[in-house]
Amino acid sequence: MDGGARRAAPPRGGRLRRWVPAALAGLVSAGLTLGLAQLVAALVAPSTAPLAVVGAAFIDRTPAWLKDFAIETFGTNDKLALAVSLVAVIAALAVVAGLAARRHLGAGIALVGLLGAVGVAAALSRPDATALSPLPTLVGTAAGIAALVLLTRRAVRPVAVAPARRSLLIGGVAAVGAVAAGSGRGLEAARSSEASRAQLTLPVPADPAPAPPPGVNPGVEGLTPYVTPVEDFYRIDTAFLQVPDVRAEDWSLRIHGMVEEEVVLTYADLLAAPLVERWITLTCVSNEVGGELVGNARWLGIPLADVLRRAVPSADADMLLSRSTDGFTTSTTLADVVDGRDALLAIGMNGVPLPREHGFPVRMIVPGLYGFVSACKWITEIEVTRFDRAEAYWTKRGWSPSAPIKTASRIDTPRSFAKVPAGTVTVAGVAWAQNRGVSAVEVRVDDGEWRRAEVLPSVSEDTWAQWVWRWEDVEPGSYTLRVRATDATGVVQTGETATPIPDGASGYDTLVFTVV
Repeated sequence: MDGGARRAAPPRGGRLRRWVPAALAGLVSAGLTLGLAQLVAALVAPSTAPLAVVGAAFIDRTPAWLKDFAIETFGTNDKLALAVSLVAVIAALAVVAGLAARRHLGAGIALVGLLGAVGVAAALSRPDATALSPLPTLVGTAAGIAALVLLTRRAVRPVAVAPARRSLLIGGVAAVGAVAAGSGRGLEAARSSEASRAQLTLPVPADPAPAPPPGVNPGVEGLTPYVTPVEDFYRIDTAFLQVPDVRAEDWSLRIHGMVEEEVVLTYADLLAAPLVERWITLTCVSNEVGGELVGNARWLGIPLADVLRRAVPSADADMLLSRSTDGFTTSTTLADVVDGRDALLAIGMNGVPLPREHGFPVRMIVPGLYGFVSACKWITEIEVTRFDRAEAYWTKRGWSPSAPIKTASRIDTPRSFAKVPAGTVTVAGVAWAQNRGVSAVEVRVDDGEWRRAEVLPSVSEDTWAQWVWRWEDVEPGSYTLRVRATDATGVVQTGETATPIPDGASGYDTLVFTVV
C-alpha cells in the first residue's frame, strides 16, 4: 500500500463553485471602482474618469497606421470599438484579480493597485491635467481594493458561507457601484454645457449666406443632398467616450505668440461682433477615395482674419498653432487664413448653435484645408508662430503640417454591385475642390472615353457640387464606372492612387454594377 494518502482531485462542479464567486468578486470590485470614479469625476471634470483618461492616452499614442486601420475598419464607430475593447480588457483583468485574491489576497490587491497606477499616470499625462485629475482614479481604486478585500474574506474564502449571504454581499457591492455610476452621469448632465447651449439664441448675421441656388437636389434617388443635416454630419476627432464640455459663459480664446498685441475674446465678444454666414464643405484627411467623411453646412461666425489683424502677427510668422480645451492642436498656414478666404471662428451650424460634438461653443474653420490642419474644435488658444518652431498633434505622427484639400469626386448612385434595369441609367454624385471650385466632372465606362456630366450649381467655390450624367440606351451587362473632376483653375483630378497619409487620399472613385 502507498505509505501516504493521495488527496482526490475536487470535482469539477466544486471548482466552479469556488471560482465563480471569486471571479464575480473581481468584477463587482472593478464595477465599484469605475462607478465611484465616475461620480468623483463628475465633481472634478468628466474627462478625468479612468476610462476616459486611459482611452484618451491610448489614442494619443496610437501610431498613424493603426489609427487609419481603425477608421477604415470601424468608420466613425472607431472610438466605440476602443471603448468596448477597453471594458473587455478591464473585465478580464478584474476576473484575474478576483481569482488571484482567493488564493493570495495580496496578489489581487497588487493587480488592482497596478491598474489604478496606470489610470493615475494616464490622468497626469493629459495636456489639460491638474492636481485633481488623478483623484477619481485614486478614490475609485481605493474603493475597489476595499471591496475586493471584503468580498474575498466574507463571500469567497469561507467554505461554509451560505449562498444567499454570498449573493447578498456581492449584489450589494454591485448595486453601490451602479448607483454611484448613475449619480455621476446625472450630475454630469446637470452641469453639462447642453444647458448653456439650450439658452442661446444666435444673432442675425450681418452678412447672411445666400440660399442654395435653384437646380440643386434634382430629385435623383441616392444622390447626396447639397446641405448635410447636422445629425448626419461626420465627426472625426481624438475625444474619447465624451467630447469636451465647455459652457459658453466660461469660454475664452487667447491669441498670442509672435504678435504685437495679445488678444483675448469671450463668447459675449463674438455675439456682439458683426457675424458672417458662409456655406463651407469640410473634408477629413482620413476620407478614402469615394468615402463619406465630407459634408456641407452653413456656418455662422466671425472672420478669423479680422481677429488676427487686431493682434498684428509678426512678418516672420507663418503658422497658427491652435489648441483645443483637451490639448489637441492643429497647424494652419497663416497665409491661408489671411488671403481673403472665409476662415471663421464659428459658433453656429445650419442655423443652430454648434452641437457639442462639433465644437461647442466655438471652432475654427478654414475652407480648402483638411480638418486636421484647420478645423480645431473647442478652440481656446491660437499661438502665432512658425513651422520650424512648433508641431501640431498629427504632424508629430507623420502627417503633413499643411494640407490643402485635393480635388475629389464620388459616385453616389448607382451603388457598387447594384443591379439596375436596362435603358437609361442615371449616374450621379458629388465633387469638391474647396477654395478653387469645381468646373467639370467626367464619367468613364469601362475603358472608354471620358464623358461630360452636368455639374449642378453651387453657392461658392468653397462647397461641393452635385453632378448628374444620364447614360442612355444601356444594354444588359456588367460595367465599371469611374469619375474625375476638374477644378476651376483647370487642374484635373489625379488618377494616381494615394493613401490618406500624409496629406489626403487620391485616385478615381470606381465601382462595378450590373444592368439587367
